Amino acid sequence: MTDVTTPATADGHLKRPAISFEFFPPKTEEMERNLWDTIKRLAPLEPKFVSVTYGAGGSTRERTHSTIARILKETALLPAAHLTCVGASRGEIDEIVDRYHEVGVRHIVALRGDPVGGIGTPYSSHPEGYQSSADLVAGIKKRHGDIEVSVSAYPEKHPEARDFDADIDTLKAKVDAGATRAITQVFFDNDLYFRYRDRVRARGIDIPIVPGIMPMHNFKQARNFVTRAGTTVPDWFAAKFDGLDDDAETRKLVAATVAAGQVQKLAKHGVDTFHFYTMNRADLVFAISHLLGIRAKSVQKAA
Repeated sequence: MTDVTTPATADGHLKRPAISFEFFPPKTEEMERNLWDTIKRLAPLEPKFVSVTYGAGGSTRERTHSTIARILKETALLPAAHLTCVGASRGEIDEIVDRYHEVGVRHIVALRGDPVGGIGTPYSSHPEGYQSSADLVAGIKKRHGDIEVSVSAYPEKHPEARDFDADIDTLKAKVDAGATRAITQVFFDNDLYFRYRDRVRARGIDIPIVPGIMPMHNFKQARNFVTRAGTTVPDWFAAKFDGLDDDAETRKLVAATVAAGQVQKLAKHGVDTFHFYTMNRADLVFAISHLLGIRAKSVQKAA
């Protein structure tokens, strides 16, 4: 792999990129151990924050909360709790926000959420709930102004959006409601990200648009997941994994190489912040962070 060129500061020194990691709440004791091994491995890289996802319809609500609470109690990491509008009234969601605030959470990733029937099925809001992600952002900020709110962004536009203008209207509404950061859906063609960022800036939206990066540990499985969410997997990208379905070790090396190359090119064009979808695995994300010039600055006890 080649060296990564990171953006330089005014005095010519290389600037350390800011990174953040996404985890999902574990379902079993084994998954719990794996998650905490991952956190222990990644914590010394001192990410800006780590986020914990929230299952469809709030299906992981308690597991998300307990994972967040344990991160706060046992590590020096700053957790961001995912929260969606799906399947809950305003009162229920407000109570969740209050609980997070009470235990010390000061960052929420506010999302509309996928339809209860899954991606591709019609979305319908709860009759007594928040009607949109912008509505949710406003509700969070109204209750607790000291909570930072991040939102989603879509370099290939949201699958349900009429067109790019409508999709950026939605992002603008979220920013107007109080969001201060947008994290993108996974993408594999960097030109999509840069074109999207240009469109967003042209609309006067100046919050950070943080690229979401996913190393493809299991290409076939991951491709099915991301394409259902509207991400294009280019033919040239898929070709790199040809013949590796039964070769996990080589597949892992290829995944690290491809993701590191993507991050390298983004960094060379001035991108200095990255959000990694870890899939609760540390190895590839740790390697890519290393190639970005990120080294452990301290040893943090994580479990």
